[in-house]
Amino acid sequence: MNEQITRQPIALKEWAVSVKALLEGNQIIIMRKGGIIEETRDFQLISDSFYLMSAYEHQRKELLKEGNRDAMDETLKEWTELQDKIKLEAYAEVVQDIEINDQETLDKLRHLHIWTDTFAEERLKWKRKKPLHLLLLKVYKLDQPVFAPMRDAYNGCKSWVRLEDELILPAMRPVLSDEQLTQEIDQIKHALMG
Repeated sequence: MNEQITRQPIALKEWAVSVKALLEGNQIIIMRKGGIIEETRDFQLISDSFYLMSAYEHQRKELLKEGNRDAMDETLKEWTELQDKIKLEAYAEVVQDIEINDQETLDKLRHLHIWTDTFAEERLKWKRKKPLHLLLLKVYKLDQPVFAPMRDAYNGCKSWVRLEDELILPAMRPVLSDEQLTQEIDQIKHALMG
């Protein structure tokens, strides 16, 4: 993905510490049920590719595994409530959307992400009748970060943000090689099969 394209882009909001883990190749998954003010009341995959927008407000250190808590502190150094620009450093393509409906399946993945069992359980139990979406991502690091003006519409507990400004999608490089990504996906599928 090195060609430059101009378009009105979309972004998926995700904890900044999770975006950091994705950019460092420490995981390829995110878990989604939808934001509190989601229009559809549940998570829907509205785009197969998107920017990852770091969200800071609702991160909770106690919901991260011990070795990942310092990473949250690192992300908070870049954030202030009065930001007038959003820094976008990551782009992602969905490789697979796996729906999880039970705790036993979720527990099989505990060694493949940065969150505690409590975090994963809370995500699964919220809106109990709806599945938890486990998104397997191919993540790209932008060669140069993109800065978008902050808009009121981007605030709030929602998954998707349509960026109001046209942005040039810069050159980017995959975080993991195709071979590494395939290994990660195989590891997840193997874990799910038990």
